[in-house]
Amino acid sequence: MPAVDMIGYHNLLPNPLVMVNNGHTVAINIPKLTEVEKANGDFIPYVRGAKLPGEFEVESVHFHWGDKNNRGAEHVINDIRYTMEMHIVHRNTKYASLADALEFADGAAVLGFFFNLDEDDSLGLTAICRHLHLIPEANDAMNLTITFALSSLIANVDVDKFYTYKGSLTTPPCSEAITWVLYPDPIPISPKQIARFRQLQDTQDGALVDNFRQLQSIGNRRVFMRNGNNKHAFVEALKKELDYKKWDWYN
Repeated sequence: MPAVDMIGYHNLLPNPLVMVNNGHTVAINIPKLTEVEKANGDFIPYVRGAKLPGEFEVESVHFHWGDKNNRGAEHVINDIRYTMEMHIVHRNTKYASLADALEFADGAAVLGFFFNLDEDDSLGLTAICRHLHLIPEANDAMNLTITFALSSLIANVDVDKFYTYKGSLTTPPCSEAITWVLYPDPIPISPKQIARFRQLQDTQDGALVDNFRQLQSIGNRRVFMRNGNNKHAFVEALKKELDYKKWDWYN
């Protein structure tokens, strides 16, 4: 299985980035390009490769976190549930909008990254955390005065190693339209940074925490793993016509 190609992830995202507390999560929405920007050769970052059925353009970034440090992520890796999980949401470019794409099994792809509590700050989250106090209540939104590259959020992650499977959105309407790609190498997040997320309010005037979906049964899904650091073993597996590893996870 080839790696995921992240095209334009080192480019600065277009302005203005809109950060919103929607009562369920913090989301950063990526604006669409103008016709002038497209004519100048600008493009929205996109991904392809692995088992992705097409090319997928970035739509938004959002986060899931817990009230306690031992929960927050929506996926469990080897019985570990990390402090926070970040989702970079992409739309299949064959569809005009994300809403349209979610009507189809090949409509969207989500790249998931984990954050583990550490004494060090996540440098990629610095600018985001600095603005969280400006969206304290549900439905608060603001235009960020800065921009950044998606690569800055995932610095030092081994992007050659990942899990992938066909699944659903983890928020309503939970559409069965998502190709998931999960990178198991965690990114550090400091106590000060996660505390800024936990200070936000939800739609019920309570703390916006534990915004992750209950763990679901794997059902009949196959989870594929790519281990980029084990190339020799991977070649041997290919010689034996075993081009995937099947992992059975249950809650």
